Amino acid sequence: MVDADQTFVIVGGGLAGAKAAETLRTEGFTGRVLLICDERDRPYERPPLSKGLLLGKEERDSVFVHEPAWYARHDIELHLGQTVDAVDRAAKTVRFGEDGTTVHYDKLLLANGAEPRRLDIPGTDLAGVHHLRRLAHAERLKGVLAALGRDNGHLVIAGAGWIGLEVAAAARGYGAEVTVVHRGRTPLDSVLGPELGQLFADLHGEHGVRFHFGATLTGIAGQDGVVLAARTDDGEEHPAHAVLAAIGAVPRTGLARAAGLDLADPADGGGIRVDERLCTSDPDIHAAGDVASFPHALFDTRMRVEHWANALHGGPAAARAMLGREVVHDRVPYFFSDQYDLGMEYSGWAPAGSYDQVVVRGDAGRREFIAFWTKEGRVLAGMNVNVWDVTEPIQRLITSRAPVDPDALADPRVPLESLAP
Repeated sequence: MVDADQTFVIVGGGLAGAKAAETLRTEGFTGRVLLICDERDRPYERPPLSKGLLLGKEERDSVFVHEPAWYARHDIELHLGQTVDAVDRAAKTVRFGEDGTTVHYDKLLLANGAEPRRLDIPGTDLAGVHHLRRLAHAERLKGVLAALGRDNGHLVIAGAGWIGLEVAAAARGYGAEVTVVHRGRTPLDSVLGPELGQLFADLHGEHGVRFHFGATLTGIAGQDGVVLAARTDDGEEHPAHAVLAAIGAVPRTGLARAAGLDLADPADGGGIRVDERLCTSDPDIHAAGDVASFPHALFDTRMRVEHWANALHGGPAAARAMLGREVVHDRVPYFFSDQYDLGMEYSGWAPAGSYDQVVVRGDAGRREFIAFWTKEGRVLAGMNVNVWDVTEPIQRLITSRAPVDPDALADPRVPLESLAP
């Protein structure tokens, strides 16, 4: 029975942690709630960091999950700039802050996210080498891109994933020269495959981005702390005044590992291993957001999802599970991206090797279409590009698991709603 004498602790001040705290209160929990964040900014949403905020189209205050007074008004103890360095499962305590404050918990939520994967090459200590994960990173990078644009400067981006491409688009918007170095054959090859990855290569190429495929950075040259060039493993050297490392993120599992919690296999994306209720191997500890590896029955696999929607829904799901509610975290994965005049939404899960066909509905040449990744006629994922208000029928096609006639799927004259049972 949950009552006012209980203490729930949330580690991590991102969207998942903030929405978990909100849900505890809306579900009627009257006990003590601590939200501990190692950043000095209150919880915020990350998509604007590589989109509207970076482009200067959104104000800083627009990224925060709640207004400053919300936490006190809902009796949430918000500890900013505080790192949790130990979880004692036997004593059910967490230790945090420079003074080693120790607090007892009845339930604990680990929502401490992921951190940027680092380039392990010479020159990464130069001032012009950047990552993009936190609000402070975005604010700094925004100034860098503006300066590069004014001075005809060059940005080299390591990695052609979503962050790399969104920053490339922003940099071109400021007028900076951009080169993207990527070891794959096309951008986003591990997510979209070559069929759709080439579309993004063409899009960025039309906007002046140069790609160097099939290569990786081996060193960053500089002088007096300033970046001058970036070298690749095939002997090429690209002029650079700044370098962005956009080669993925690593789940922050150190705290869980030290506490003896079960972790997922790194080959499956790593993370803290949880069940469908987002409960770890300790019944009093849950995990949500980027750090959690959960089983998804619909796709018959374990997955770790680093996207906004997973944090938005995972935090509340974990909070309800902590309160003893019946919970199954099985939302269809969803994310979105904006690059130049291209807007897209992606629903589902279709990593490389999991599908046997890509079906396109609409005009890919005009970049107004929906792509479906299918296996044996079943839709695994769908991506709508500059076509809107179709997420619901796409997700119904995915969750139905019913075979769909590929000709009907490709025909814009056949309503999507008619294809899902």
